[in-house]
Formats: sequence, C-alpha cells, structure tokens
Amino acid sequence: MELLSGNEAIAQGAWEAGATIGAAYPGTPSTETMEAFARKPNVYAEWCTNEKVAVEVALGASAAGARTLVTMKHVGVNVAADPLFTAAYTGVGGGMVVLAADDPGMYSSQNEQDSHYYAQAAHIPMLDPSDSQEALDFTKEAYSLSERFDVPFFIRSTVRISHTRTTVETGERISENDIKGYESDPSKWVMMPAFAKPRRKVQLERIDALRKWADECSFNKRIDGVQALGIICSGAVYQHVLEALPQASILKLGVTWPLPEKTIKEFADKVDALYVIEEASTYLTDAVKALGVKVSKPPYSISLAGELTPGLIKNAFNGLASIDYSNIDGLPARPPALCPGCPHRLVFRELKRLKAIVTGDIGCYTLGALPPLACMDTCVDMGASVSMAHGFELALGTSEHRPVVAVVGDSTFAHSGLSSLISTAYNKGAGTVCILDNRTTAMTGRQGNPFNGKTLQDRPSRELDIEGIISALGIDNVNLVDPNDMMAVRSALKEATSNTDRLDVIIFRSPCVLLSRIKNKPYVVTNCTGCGVCLTLGCPAIGKQAESGLAYIDTELCIGCGQCAQYCRFDAIVQSE
Repeated sequence: MELLSGNEAIAQGAWEAGATIGAAYPGTPSTETMEAFARKPNVYAEWCTNEKVAVEVALGASAAGARTLVTMKHVGVNVAADPLFTAAYTGVGGGMVVLAADDPGMYSSQNEQDSHYYAQAAHIPMLDPSDSQEALDFTKEAYSLSERFDVPFFIRSTVRISHTRTTVETGERISENDIKGYESDPSKWVMMPAFAKPRRKVQLERIDALRKWADECSFNKRIDGVQALGIICSGAVYQHVLEALPQASILKLGVTWPLPEKTIKEFADKVDALYVIEEASTYLTDAVKALGVKVSKPPYSISLAGELTPGLIKNAFNGLASIDYSNIDGLPARPPALCPGCPHRLVFRELKRLKAIVTGDIGCYTLGALPPLACMDTCVDMGASVSMAHGFELALGTSEHRPVVAVVGDSTFAHSGLSSLISTAYNKGAGTVCILDNRTTAMTGRQGNPFNGKTLQDRPSRELDIEGIISALGIDNVNLVDPNDMMAVRSALKEATSNTDRLDVIIFRSPCVLLSRIKNKPYVVTNCTGCGVCLTLGCPAIGKQAESGLAYIDTELCIGCGQCAQYCRFDAIVQSE
C-alpha cells in the first residue's frame, strides 16, 4: 500500500502496463505525471517543445509497437488537437494513453474548458478516475483497451485528482516482451484521402463497439441509496457528492465518452428524481438529456463557474449557505507575486515607465500584470504575445501610438513563440519582442526546454542558440541584455521602441532565482524619505511601515539582488554589513 497523488498513480499505471516511452509538455496540473514516469526503470521520457509534438512522438512510437504515455493540461489539448483527431482514424500500434488534466477553478490556467468535449468530437474514449487507485487501475487497463479497440484512450483528471494523495495498491510491471512490434501498413498510417475514407468506416464501426463496451465496463459504479434522490457524476465530483449527499443513490461514471446509455437509463428508472452534478460544464447534463432521460434541477442553483466543493453541493439541495474560505474577514490577502530577485521585475518596471502596450504570454512573468507593476495589456495563449503585437502594429499603423512590446519566456518562445516570430519576420512586421530567458520553464517547476538544454532524464542534449535562431530569420537587431541592470534595461527598451520601422528582439538573460538559489547579504533601508519608489517594484521583501509610511526590507526574504537600490535616488537602500 502506497500513498500516491493522482499524477503519480497515472505514471505507475502506465509503467505497470509496460509503457516504455513518455512525451509531454509541462503544464499544471499535469506536470508531475511525466516527471514520475521518468523516474521509473526501463523507460524513456522527454519534454517536447509543445503538446502537438508530444502526441506525434508518442504516436510514432505507438506505430512502431511501443506502449506510450502523453501528458498535458487541458489547454494543451487545444495544441495537440490536430494529430489527436487523425490518430482516431489511424488507430494505434502499441497502446497509447493521453492524460488531459483539467483545471476547474482556473488555479493555474487561462480558461476552464472541459476536455470531455474533445473526447466526444474526436471520438476518442475517455476514462474519469475519482481517486488515485482508479487513476492507476484505469490507466493500466487503458493500454489493453487501446490495443483492443485500436484507438488512443484519454484519461481525464482535474486538479483534485492530480494533486490529492490517496492510498493505492501497486502491482508488478508486465513483461515488455508482450508488446507488439512494428508492421508496415500504409493503408492504416498514411492518411491521404484514398486511405482515410476506409479508415473513417473503421472508426464508425469502432464507435458502435465502444458504446456496447461502455455499458459492460466495470469502471461505472452504482451506489444504492434512497430512491428519492439519484445523482450521476464522475471524477472528483463523485467524492464531493459522497460527502455532501451520503443518502443519495449514485451512478459514478468511469467512462465518460462514450456514455453507457443502457446503464444510465436503467439507473434513471430506479430513482424518483435524477440530477447530474459536474464542474464548470454542462457536458454530462446535456449528454444524459440527449439520451431522452429527464434531468431535474437542484432546488438551488450550482454555479457553472469554478470548482465544486461538498459544501456547494449540499447547499444546492438544502439551501444552507456554505462557508466561503476564500473570503474570511480578517485574513490578509496573499496575491501572487514575482519572487524576490526575479530577473523579470525590472523589465516590467521599465516597460511601465515607457507607458508601453505590452502583449504578454503564459508564464510566471504574467504576474507583471498585477499591481504595482501592472504592466501587461493582453495574455491569451502560448506564443500569442508575438502574434498579437504584430496585430497591434498593423491596426495602429502609422498613427501616433504608445510603443507596442511583446513579452515571452524562453520555454514559451520554443513552444509556439518562434513560429509567431517567423510569421512576423516573413510579413516584414515591425515592433519590439522581449524574450525573458531565465534558463528554465519556471512556472511549472523549473523543467528543461530547448533553450537551456536540460532534458527530463538528464540525457545528452543540445542547448539551442536563441540569438543564432533569431538572426537566421533575417532579424538584424538582436540585443542581449542583463535584466538585473536597470540602466541597461532602460537603454535597450528605449533604443528598440524608438525605431518604429524595424523589428527588434531583446533577450533578457538571467537565471531564475530558484535555479541559482544564491543569497547575498540582504539590503536594508536607512534614512528613508518615504518617496515610495522602491515599493513600485512589487518585491515581496519590501514593505511599508503602517505608522510612519516609510519603507523597510525583510532581511529573511531579501536575497541581496540590489534591484531596489538602483531605484533609490537618495541612496537610502544599502547592503548590510
């Protein structure tokens, strides 16, 4: 018996099933899955440049006969959709499992999409574990099912499944000699129209077989309670329903596409009122209704926005208000912030000074949008900063306007920012692109990427040359700058944004402070005048005394970077003895 998170259990299930190859792009709440898989014996695992590439790597390995694991967060499924939809035509060689980790409540994401819709649209079966044991069991079985039905299988988790630890009975790994080998078959793998049309018929026959299997699958579980109250749910919501409505009859769906039609109808016939409870979506509700089953509404509404809790579910049925732990009187707010000494801080401070229009991107630097830096105008998806900056420049044209600056991290630049920059260069676009190269994929836990040369399993690698790649695009104005030097940052931004008819790229390179872990002698405030300029940096180590309004530095938090001292024109911030 072990205590595993859902992510660790999925990795264990893949390993026990004999999976030998894993491919992923890190994204919360999925990241730890591939990290856990990479630590297993006799496996190969890698971080890919993006989720699309990860699916293609895994699909190639599957075609060659290996069992493969692909992991990504829900918005990564958007990126991977192109190969995934066609993989539902080609099918697999060795079993292939894809983790889609959803984020209801948007704890670390830009939207709250439901990956069930991808399973439905692509016709890829989806399994929804409700705890770590099921995460292991469903994943392990999914490989045999993938090979049986000749199709990849989705495992869907949410943040509560991914990050909650529950007890798990682990097992042994199957013999790798049982894995099928490669057999050449262009009619299966070459998806030109002549071959894709017959594969579409294969897909339709498979869907019929999957629907029959879904009704027989033991992953769907029925818990008999009172006849008056019937609940259909899946995943983490099942645990919440058990706690909130222990008296209810429950149909927990382990297979959420295709739905077990017969099982659902039989359950509905045995209860007086049927309710569907789900998070941030109406997928299950609409699908059950589409079967001709009457779905009742709870006496009190359940919000479609945000993560569910037992209290919210209980409130929907008895009207008693649940405690909102996010807004308790007297608790101080704890907004996220860039770390003390973060190399991104001065870039945003100087962009704000320029009054620039800043198109941002996905990464910890997105925190530059929050006060007091408050210097980001857009953030949509991976790589959008560069493309949207080009769009801004096109729309604003020759009219007098604030400088437009794109800000993108090194890992995000490799993910999809590079293709955006290629497009801008190809179309002779102008503007300023800032690449914040902190030598890691920081936000998801400091993973490797092509521009720091660190691989998931510390295998030999190539550290790609950002400057060389950008110069190869024909962009002449490429500048490497130390982001911890205020005057250098200010000068580089001023120079780049003053030339409105050319494309400039500034690479601000300095390692994430969580990589270097260097802590110099802290700075202290002496003879403060109360001007407040140091507070505009948003450093967690700098505060304001409640009574006097004067600044102070928490020496336990300060890492001695000296960024604040560069802004104090009164020389009141000095390094301690």
